Amino acid sequence: MEFALSEDQRMLQDSLKGVLSEAASLDKVRKIAAGDAAALAALDTALEEFGLAALMVPETFGGLGLGALDACLVQEQLGYFIAPSRFLATAVSADLLGRHGNAHLPGLASSEVKVGLALTELFSRRDGAGLKVSGGKLTGKSLLALSAEGATHLLTSDEAGGLHLVEALGALAVMKTIDRTRTFHEVTFKDAPSALKAPAEDRLIALARLLVAADTLGAAQAMIDKAVAYAAERQQFGRVIGSFQAVKHMCAEMAAKLEPGRALIWHAAHALDTSDAEGPVMANLAKSYLAEAGTFIARTATEVHGGMGFTDLVGLHYWYKRIGVNRQLFGSPEQARESAAQLQGFAA
Repeated sequence: MEFALSEDQRMLQDSLKGVLSEAASLDKVRKIAAGDAAALAALDTALEEFGLAALMVPETFGGLGLGALDACLVQEQLGYFIAPSRFLATAVSADLLGRHGNAHLPGLASSEVKVGLALTELFSRRDGAGLKVSGGKLTGKSLLALSAEGATHLLTSDEAGGLHLVEALGALAVMKTIDRTRTFHEVTFKDAPSALKAPAEDRLIALARLLVAADTLGAAQAMIDKAVAYAAERQQFGRVIGSFQAVKHMCAEMAAKLEPGRALIWHAAHALDTSDAEGPVMANLAKSYLAEAGTFIARTATEVHGGMGFTDLVGLHYWYKRIGVNRQLFGSPEQARESAAQLQGFAA
């Protein structure tokens, strides 16, 4: 039996890579990170024209009806190019709304409806944050909301873990992180009506974490590729540094760390697509593994570059910091392992 991507899946990745190599080049990411709205708008337009918003929307609602594995392949490319994108939020929302036949699905497929994720309180709670429900309306504050800016709706959760889709009427305040390729917000709600109420579910958490793992997979692969290319051209003592055994070992160890993560993501995504009970468990383990493997690769790839790795000229810091934020996004590796243990009945 062959466990590999289909021809269509490989074409999806290759086609998206072609779009991103132009629309999300390092120079353009630098501009976006510096606050260039025109560069960000151009990237958003390119991704909308590619049709990413429709990927996980069911065909009956005007979407492509693809699954978690396809979404992971897309997110991997977005991570490779450290591209700012609302795809992760759209994919998670489409997956949830698709199971509820929500009326917003056609708008989601056409990009008329844009959903952000304000789910941080599902995983961790800070003093002063959290949403209360009263009379079907939400009041409170959510931190580190993803893709909230420009969103028409937000998918969020109340203090009991219930999920809600609300119109994006809340006040936004930028929350700065080390990652300048994405912008996170603090969202304040006051009597915001909920257009959808759904119970907390393991699948939504699992899919969100799995897509973050796929993003880290792509970013880590990019750092390995850059380290190998640098080692093949940088000379020291009259030889390229890639010929030194220590550098060879560093590059080989990075590749060896990353490859199991790719298999783990593919397996977890396939399990989610086939409604295998193992899916949420494997997705949490994928998030945990990639968080730690990605951290190791980010550090090691920077070391291969030597002092150049810390300069803005090379730009490695964009990947490094994105991997760092991904480590904590939607739950730390420790929280992901605890979720996996709970799903298997190994923890209270």
